[in-house]
Amino acid sequence: MNTRRTDVPEGSRRPQLSDAWRIQRAVLHALLMREILTRYGRRNIGFLWLFIEPMLFTLGVTAIWNYTKLLHGSDLPIAAFAITGYSSVLLWRNCANRCSTAVNPNLGLMYHRNVRPIDVFLARIILEIAGATATATFLTILFAATGFMELPHDLGLAVVGWLFLAWLGGAIGLVVGCFSEHSDVADRLWHAFAYLFFPFSGAVYMVSWLPEGTQELALLIPTVHAIEMLRAGYFGQDVVAHYSPLYLLASCLLLTLTGFNMVAKLSRRLEFE
Repeated sequence: MNTRRTDVPEGSRRPQLSDAWRIQRAVLHALLMREILTRYGRRNIGFLWLFIEPMLFTLGVTAIWNYTKLLHGSDLPIAAFAITGYSSVLLWRNCANRCSTAVNPNLGLMYHRNVRPIDVFLARIILEIAGATATATFLTILFAATGFMELPHDLGLAVVGWLFLAWLGGAIGLVVGCFSEHSDVADRLWHAFAYLFFPFSGAVYMVSWLPEGTQELALLIPTVHAIEMLRAGYFGQDVVAHYSPLYLLASCLLLTLTGFNMVAKLSRRLEFE
């Protein structure tokens, strides 16, 4: 009776999911190291600028808001309000800014079989999320230790709000990054839009402070929901927060699917150029 040979010759093993994950990690690690060295170099404090740069921006905004008494009509601590506000802006804005025109300077890397546009985008998004997260965490601990604010009332809720912000920032980065590769005009329009969008993003107000009709318009903006959730975690019962986790989830999924679809089209276009 004939038996069929089922063993696979050495060297012809089918790729496994674990192999793909190992390669993906190696590619992202190499791109992260390259991005850090290219952006910050090896001199002075090097990659620590990844954390110090956004920290200086946040400290400057906190000082300005404190000096101008921006929240003179509210009992909320200005330091905590600035951290939850401006750190969130740095998160979504810097993710998109770094993804903008990110592929063209790295076209030479695309000749490597395992390097794709999505890898370049993800490396930059991870760096920006890491920097903004470290900044927000350090400043929260610093201001709490010095008495300018209290630690978050509900740390779990604050973390979930921050993760939603990071997800939004990464998804926006993919969309903006792909648009910018099609036209220089798209890159310039994004930077203008980012500045104009800042006061509407939820960073400088709470929805409950707005007139009732305006509240409905503000809640159409996904970042508003994420920042409201973040502040609900920070301030607890001291604020009336308006947010919908389902709306946030739907917005993140829609932006992410749109971004992945655009990245796939960009990858196919680069293959034929």
